[in-house]
Amino acid sequence: MDETFTLLPLHLDPTSKAISNAATSSSALDTELTTLNALHRTLLTLDTSNQVPPPPVPVNPKRSANITKLRESGNTSFRKGSHTDAIRMYGLAITMALTRPPWEPAGLVRDELSGLYANRAQAQMAMQNWPEGLIDAESSIECKKVGNAKGWWRGARCLVEMGRVDEAMEWVTKGLEFEGKDGDLLGLSKEVEGLLARKKIGK
Repeated sequence: MDETFTLLPLHLDPTSKAISNAATSSSALDTELTTLNALHRTLLTLDTSNQVPPPPVPVNPKRSANITKLRESGNTSFRKGSHTDAIRMYGLAITMALTRPPWEPAGLVRDELSGLYANRAQAQMAMQNWPEGLIDAESSIECKKVGNAKGWWRGARCLVEMGRVDEAMEWVTKGLEFEGKDGDLLGLSKEVEGLLARKKIGK
């Protein structure tokens, strides 16, 4: 198979060094350039000599410490009943975790985000913000399906509180598939089964 070379009309901004698509209309190319320019901006913020990326395994200890500090501050606010402040702290930690450089381990980011979303879901639930709590629980599960019984339980509880009992049963069933016989999930499963039974009788 012959290889084809296509010359693209790219433009390099002399000040920002950002690369842009000068003429052609290509969403795929625009997406690639957006990713490339974001990586370039990240490299410019590196706290290393000559802005050279570190090896792929070590992580930035300052960022990890800041994420941990924000999470602990959120936990402290939650225990004090300051749920709005807890949500804000967890949100800041989530933003910081999401903006880790792309060369840092993806598994680390997923673990951080899973716990932070689950914590924020709990704070949302304490304020009876059931839709917001469900979204955070779903985000937590998306990051980590196994070993995240709290995420499964909180998502199902939000669905119950919103009256979406059938969906809550599906959520609990999936959670038990991943978590085995978790006590909290089993308890909620029995509660949801009872609600479904009363729902059928009511019909």
